[in-house]
Amino acid sequence: MANTTLSPLHRADGSATYAKNGYSVIAAVNGPIEVQRRDELPEEAAVDVAVRPAAGVGGLRERHLESIVQNTLRHVILLSAHPRTLIQFTLQVITSPEDESVTGSLPQPTSNLSVLPALLQASILALVSTSVPISTTLTATLVAVNSNSTLVIDPSVQQIKLASSIHVLAFSSRGDLLVVESEGDFTIDKWEEVHQRAKLICHGDEGDESESESEDVSMDSDDVSKLENVLKEAVETKMAKEQRWKASMG
Repeated sequence: MANTTLSPLHRADGSATYAKNGYSVIAAVNGPIEVQRRDELPEEAAVDVAVRPAAGVGGLRERHLESIVQNTLRHVILLSAHPRTLIQFTLQVITSPEDESVTGSLPQPTSNLSVLPALLQASILALVSTSVPISTTLTATLVAVNSNSTLVIDPSVQQIKLASSIHVLAFSSRGDLLVVESEGDFTIDKWEEVHQRAKLICHGDEGDESESESEDVSMDSDDVSKLENVLKEAVETKMAKEQRWKASMG
C-alpha cells in the first residue's frame, strides 16, 4: 500500500511525502515566485524541477528524471494563470529499495524508471496542497514484463534486472495518458496489454478485473482497485484536519 502525507514541510508553499514499493520521496513546491529575467516566459509560468538522490550527488540519471517530471507538470499546471513567474519543485528521494542479491556495499545501477512513479505522485500531491491552479491530477504506476511475458506490477529490484522490459505510465483523472516511458524489448501487442493493465490500476477504467490474469503480481488486491483513491484519501484527510482546526478556532 502507498503511504502519503500532505504538507509535512511548514516553510514550503506546498509539500507531500509518498512511499510505495520501497521508494520514499518528499516533495516541496514554492510558487509562484519571482523568476530570473533569462528564464522569464512572457505568457506563462516557468517550471523548475530538482531531483536529489537518496545518496551522493545527482548526475545524468537525475537530469533525465527532472526532464520527464517537468514536462509532465507543464501539462498539469495552468501556467497561463501566472505569467512571468516561477513554480519550483524540489524532490528528495529519502529511501530506495535494496537489491538483496548484492553482497557488496556499493550501490548497483538500476533502471532510471523505477523511481519515476514515486516522483510523479509526490509532485502532484505537493501541488494539490498549494494554491497553484491545475487542470487535472495524475496517477502513475510501474509495470515490468518478465522473461515469460508475464506482467509484474511494482516489481522488485531483482525482478527489474531480470525483466525483458519495464514501463512507467501515468494517467490524468480523466483517464488520458500523460506519461509513457519504456525500456527493453517488447512488441506492440505486449505494450497494449501493459497499457490496459496500467490504466486499470491507475484509473480503474473498464470497471472489470478481466486484465488481472497475470500470475506474477506484486500488489495487494486493495492496491489494484484504483491508485486515484490514494490521492483522494490524502486530500480528504487534509481537508478534514483543516475543518477541525477552523471549528476549534470558531
